[in-house]
Amino acid sequence: MGITGNWDRSISRRKFLKLGSIGAAGFFLGSVGSLSLSLNQSAANTGAQRASAGYGKLVADPGGVLDLPAGFQYRIISEEGKTMTNGAPIPGDFDGMAAFRGKGDTIVLVRNHELKPGEGPAVHGKNPYDSTCSGGTTGLIVGPDRKVIQEYVTSSGTTNNCAGGATPWGTWLTCEEDRTTNHGYVFEVMPDDPENVLSKTPIREMGFFSHEAVDIDPATGIVYLTEDDFRGTIDPNDPNNDTRFSFLYRFIPNDRSQRPGALQKGGKLQAIAIDERKGPDADLFKPGQKFGVVWRDVDPEEPHDDALAKGCIRFNRLEGAFFADGAFWFDDTAGGEKRLGQIYRYIPATETLELFAEGTDSNQMESPDNICITPWGDLWFVEDGPGVNRLMGITPAGEIYEFARNRLNDSELAGPTFSPDGQTFFVNIQTPGITFAIWGPFQGQNASLRRQLAHAAPPKEWAPRIPEQVAEAAERYGMSPLEAAAFHRFGVPL
Repeated sequence: MGITGNWDRSISRRKFLKLGSIGAAGFFLGSVGSLSLSLNQSAANTGAQRASAGYGKLVADPGGVLDLPAGFQYRIISEEGKTMTNGAPIPGDFDGMAAFRGKGDTIVLVRNHELKPGEGPAVHGKNPYDSTCSGGTTGLIVGPDRKVIQEYVTSSGTTNNCAGGATPWGTWLTCEEDRTTNHGYVFEVMPDDPENVLSKTPIREMGFFSHEAVDIDPATGIVYLTEDDFRGTIDPNDPNNDTRFSFLYRFIPNDRSQRPGALQKGGKLQAIAIDERKGPDADLFKPGQKFGVVWRDVDPEEPHDDALAKGCIRFNRLEGAFFADGAFWFDDTAGGEKRLGQIYRYIPATETLELFAEGTDSNQMESPDNICITPWGDLWFVEDGPGVNRLMGITPAGEIYEFARNRLNDSELAGPTFSPDGQTFFVNIQTPGITFAIWGPFQGQNASLRRQLAHAAPPKEWAPRIPEQVAEAAERYGMSPLEAAAFHRFGVPL
């Protein structure tokens, strides 16, 4: 994330500062910006629209920052360059983020800063892993009024902290999208014990590679990790000519007690591959015989090269990751025939890999990045493409809708996450860094719809298209069309 963006930092920053100067007009209120979108229709009408098409059309933000549907409001709760509780500047390049339940009725956000050495404002911690590096994570304690009570450093001295993921036991795994000397690892951050020894100790057996995102299956404790390797190039016209690719990994911990520090006790790192039985004689399989995927052990010191040597599945650039209700979701921001992105779904219980959705029109999907599953069972993803970047949603019924649009500049949206009670949604603009708290007529928790999404069909507009003969083979071998689409994209003869 952020490696290949074409955003002009100087131009957009000037535009941002210009907007910041209109506080007298009532847009930025002191150190915390706040805007309430006009309610053009009743919450009941908005809810009625929600049943068929998300939350309705977006309302143009009079401040020119973030468009949202009618009935929703946002507050800017943190801005790059302003002051943390200790007086230091708030670091830049906001990225991955998660929300945890804090003391009393507070929420604790932990946020990544995708900063390389020399970039800033840097994360100035007291106990850095590497004092020459600018990246790390910060924490924000947010009160019930959705205003920040305290903002502080939770880890420092790492680099290019891109995404990551929350653990079931209440910590944050921050990932370095890097592979230089002593950097290219995952670190565990404790929101309630900032900058402790754990936060500066790399989990080496989770691999030395250009990490992107991570999430955990709470039923098994297995960790799933995406890679966004930056070496090589992606040919926009010929997938067979790509030299840049990434892998999907899982880490099986030795200690599955699911508590802070358990991941440090080692484990096995593996990369996903097509069923080992596949080969030129695949057409000899019996009707109804199941095709599947397997996991191959890889060397944690050089997992990318080992996965390549062992014939594991090559993706283009993997980004977001989210585990929910028995399904692991992840996306390839440069995947698909038109390079507009793909969303995959992996079901561990059946070792099934599916190509859930593929972008064919930039107006509907362009460069999906961080993803999350909403409390009511929709799939949300933010974009990191050229031009206008949005937050898009997919319902279990296969409907597509737009929930938010960045009007400030062409920087990516990042770090989508919901508060534990599902009433507040938090998201970032990466550069210049802004964190928003958003609230309104969100649907409540819906466990049934969340389970339904784990097995739902994709939107018709994004359903991967496969040749008729492949569809026939899928039926013959007992595969779903989405499974067949995944195999077909990876060149496996059916």
